[in-house]
Amino acid sequence: MARNTLSRSLHDLGLSAWFGGTLANAVALNAAAAEAGTDAATGRVANAGWDRWTPVNAAAIGAHLIGSVGQLRANKDRVAAQQGVAGMSTLKTLITAAALGATAYSRVLGQRVSSAENPPSKRGTKPSRRTKALAPDVAAAQQQLDTLQWVIPALTGTLVAISSYAGEQQRPSEVARGVSAS
Repeated sequence: MARNTLSRSLHDLGLSAWFGGTLANAVALNAAAAEAGTDAATGRVANAGWDRWTPVNAAAIGAHLIGSVGQLRANKDRVAAQQGVAGMSTLKTLITAAALGATAYSRVLGQRVSSAENPPSKRGTKPSRRTKALAPDVAAAQQQLDTLQWVIPALTGTLVAISSYAGEQQRPSEVARGVSAS
């Protein structure tokens, strides 16, 4: 098997940043924003943090996708010949598409919240009573973001697990068993 260090590194580092950064923002940024002192300050801090994360996340996703294509191209013969690899690749592609969709939709919602000039928030993605009363569309976006902040790390974490499984499929004993079974 040829080495594909660059594509593997782009795949793994991009996915790691996408997973870890999104999880860190959900766990730490949104909760820490609530410490800002007022609902208005909470909204401002949360929006600033997520807006700063967006270009880094976009670069991470781009690196992951470039690395994924490189890995797929490098392993196309194994995908075709080794039992189980095509199914794993298909599943991984579908989950990647779901994670991309959830991430893109979260950004659309995040821009809606951010463009509302920092609406008051109880905790990053928890709208304040004032926001619910005065800007129900923004409050609805915040509530959707409250769910999506966990969906994205769940999907990308699943991709990490599938990538580990894919790595196991590359062991010589697994390749031999998978090729002879097909």
